[in-house]
Amino acid sequence: MTNADPTPLLEYRLRRPDDAADGGTVAVLLHGRGSHMDDLQSLAPALPSDWTVVTPQAPNHGALWGYGPGWAWYRYRAEDRVVEETLAASLSRVDDLLESLPGIVDFTPGRVVLGGFSQGGTTSLAYALTHPGRVAAVWNFSGFLAAHVDPSEHGASAPPIYWGHGLADPAIPFQIAERGRARLATAGIPFQAGDYPIGHWIVPEEIEAAVSIVG
Repeated sequence: MTNADPTPLLEYRLRRPDDAADGGTVAVLLHGRGSHMDDLQSLAPALPSDWTVVTPQAPNHGALWGYGPGWAWYRYRAEDRVVEETLAASLSRVDDLLESLPGIVDFTPGRVVLGGFSQGGTTSLAYALTHPGRVAAVWNFSGFLAAHVDPSEHGASAPPIYWGHGLADPAIPFQIAERGRARLATAGIPFQAGDYPIGHWIVPEEIEAAVSIVG
């Protein structure tokens, strides 16, 4: 017997249609560095009206790593490198949340889409590539493929991937996106790319393109 408390579930916000029922699509959207669980609820109106949207909050206080008052999924090093243990811990917490989705949304989900912006996109992509078969599609908005994640390990079972990125992104430069996409291509993992004349943000066209890969 152990006295250790179980790891608590990530905090989250929920938008659930009144007519939500078993088999409905659930989008789990992860915010960026220094933000919070309310942030990506702003994308909900652009998604299909019958989708349920869950936006969890990252487990790490961003201020501890110099990221301001919000929250973070991992500690960043440089370019496409992260502190691996911090990302691994967040992937475990995301996995727990996905396992708990039926209780969170109060129905049995059909398709589960995992996506996010910046750190949330990086985390979503890493999760999908290391947890084969767990999600129906993954969206990476302005994130990167972490250098230590080997896409060839589970390439055959990777879900549909949408990767949108700004050509003038000052936070995660476009060449880092190109590097990650090249690694996916080398591993034989298909993906849909969307490149936009923007900086580090999301435009409506990205959301439309991302939704289209879900089917």
